Amino acid sequence: MTKPTWYFINSGACSPSFNMALDETLLDWHSEGILPPILRFYGWNPPTLSIGYFQNVDKEINMEEVKKHNLGFVRRPTGGRGVLHEHELTYSIIVSENYPNMPVTVTEAYRVLSEGLLIGFQNLGLDAYFSVPDTAEKKNDLKNPKSAVCFDAPSWYELVVEGKKVAGSAQTRQKGVILQHGAILLDLDEDKLVSLFKYSSDAVKDRVCKGLPSKAVAINRLRDTPVTIEECVKAFKEGFKAGLDIDLQPYSLTIDQLEYVHALETKRYANDEWTYRK
Repeated sequence: MTKPTWYFINSGACSPSFNMALDETLLDWHSEGILPPILRFYGWNPPTLSIGYFQNVDKEINMEEVKKHNLGFVRRPTGGRGVLHEHELTYSIIVSENYPNMPVTVTEAYRVLSEGLLIGFQNLGLDAYFSVPDTAEKKNDLKNPKSAVCFDAPSWYELVVEGKKVAGSAQTRQKGVILQHGAILLDLDEDKLVSLFKYSSDAVKDRVCKGLPSKAVAINRLRDTPVTIEECVKAFKEGFKAGLDIDLQPYSLTIDQLEYVHALETKRYANDEWTYRK
């Protein structure tokens, strides 16, 4: 049986506002039937702190530290908590909610779409598995996160190695389409990450700082030899092909399509009214 063909876009390192504008645009184009489902890989220039759709900048983000580290700053169209995009490969998946065998619930759709991540980590020689909270307390923590830091704890069906989170993902559903994107960590600067957020007290900040190394880990701390972005692209591209049982066709945007993305970027993701809204 012929496998479904998805488009594959490897954008390389782009500005934070362009990255988010392109993800949203691809969602729109897929909803309109212009493009088939899409797998996209990208990076960030400059390194960036992205925040979730519902986060409050004034209450949760230490903008002085964001500026001190010369980071980009952008609000995602997806939920979740703050993510430092620095040493990573970022992926996005755009696919219809009514795609064959796609679960209705967000949690189960995470599991299906993240199967490619699982195989990708295994392709790199890592013993990865899905996180499934096994106690009432852990399940409650997911509903009431203790900090604004994404990698402070794994959520349902996020990827874990040796009990520590190795990838963070977020999802939104609009116009009948699922957009899931996330960060695959190659390296992680825990001190820098923790410094970017506000805390209710120094004790809470200290607890997050001390606890983060036991909760999140980057690929290069799990391997004897460092992995490159190119190796990650190959491992996870093959992972998603196997996990979703698809073929991938390379795709490049036309000049007109790029102009459309840049227009949305200017209107929304590079606009302070969107980024700093209450």
